[in-house]
Amino acid sequence: MEDNKASQSNDFQQNSEQDKQQKKKKDKKKRLGGDGDHGAAAGNAVSVQLQFPNSNDVQQNISLKDLKMAMEALNLQQKPAKTTEEALHKSYQFWSTQPVPKLDEKIVANEPIEPPKTPEEIRAEPYTLPGEFQWDTLNLNEPLVLKELYTLLNENYVEDDDCMFRFDYQTEFLKWALQPPGWRMEWHCGVRVAKSGRLVGFISAVPAELRIYDHVQTVVEINFLCVHKKLRAKRVAPVLIREITRRVNLTGIFQGVYTAGIVLPKPVATCRYWHRSLNPKKLIDIKFSHLSRHMTMQRTLKLYKLPDLPKTPGFRKMEPQDSEKVVKLLNDYLKKFDLAPVFSEEEFKHWFLPQAGIIDGFVVEASDGSITDFVSYYTLPSTVVYHPVHKTLKAAYSFYNVSTKTPWTELMQDALITAKNSGFDVFNALDLMENKEFLERLKFGIGDGNLQYYLYNWRCPSMPASKVGLVLQ
Repeated sequence: MEDNKASQSNDFQQNSEQDKQQKKKKDKKKRLGGDGDHGAAAGNAVSVQLQFPNSNDVQQNISLKDLKMAMEALNLQQKPAKTTEEALHKSYQFWSTQPVPKLDEKIVANEPIEPPKTPEEIRAEPYTLPGEFQWDTLNLNEPLVLKELYTLLNENYVEDDDCMFRFDYQTEFLKWALQPPGWRMEWHCGVRVAKSGRLVGFISAVPAELRIYDHVQTVVEINFLCVHKKLRAKRVAPVLIREITRRVNLTGIFQGVYTAGIVLPKPVATCRYWHRSLNPKKLIDIKFSHLSRHMTMQRTLKLYKLPDLPKTPGFRKMEPQDSEKVVKLLNDYLKKFDLAPVFSEEEFKHWFLPQAGIIDGFVVEASDGSITDFVSYYTLPSTVVYHPVHKTLKAAYSFYNVSTKTPWTELMQDALITAKNSGFDVFNALDLMENKEFLERLKFGIGDGNLQYYLYNWRCPSMPASKVGLVLQ
């Protein structure tokens, strides 16, 4: 099943490593006199003559095999690393200046990397942008500004490797994601072209209480780092990261959490997306997934067919009066995990009370009025870039779920049924928390990309996906 980055979520991917690639590609073309494609059969040990200018103007013999190995090494340096093995061969010019663990660092402590700064130690002025750009703090309560952010993300944010699908964060979803309790306007950090005023870059932070093993820390969740495609050689992304760090530090917060589909120094955990087809015919038609070998469309539709209605007694949509009970249920459940948020009731209401087209939440109410189980998923469509008929892929993303009485497969099947009945095409879930209890049983297919979790200015031992209890949008 294809893993578009509509299944890698919120990637911190438009970072400095990608910014460097555009320049490197141009440099490589200059050095090789073309696009780097030497056009010879791999592994041929035929000798070719290349002329290298030197003081003696001597011709040197290099085999095609040696040239191919050199090309592969060069290519490895340019592409974002998808595995730790690839990452160990890369140099991280920007991240080596930041308070993050080294890739090969052995960590046993659970502590900050750098101590908190005094107000005098924090830079008072914004970081300097390239001359043609200027900073702008975005007021997302202004509909035109919100629309500008929507357009920037819609046209330039995370997409799959084949450029077939691109996240399509809706404007009301962006307000939900960027304006939780405690949000600050100065943490909605934009970059504009000085002459035209066009929005070409963005990064955001929102506050959260995060438990890292047995320590609770106030952090920010960093999200929506995006630079216009045409400007990625301008080195804007590292300045965005430094600037949001400065603005957050000014409020007395010095730790952050973020995710990426690539390997940077140093992941605290690695998770994988899984996908459950709800509308298999459409998914196959837009090439999100493929018809399995020896399977017909009719058999595929039968395989993924779901009951018409949820089956669990007491399963219903969550209501505002449920909040006090469910936030306790959720916080108690999240104590099982080594990296998990701690929600206040106000935060819980913001993140989980159902809002059409944004977030859905359901509970199981027992006969005595207690709440025993909880499921939630958010709505994140993707633009289908080239298809003549289908323009949108409607995806549900598993958010936070708690099973104490209803078995996982029964609880999550009811969630799938509600998503199917609401018109979703696919239901995505990470293999974190206890999700492995139901993924295979409910016919989820494994994706082909990982989601890496990172902490900024914090070091702690790494953990398996099953110990991660945090989901970012």
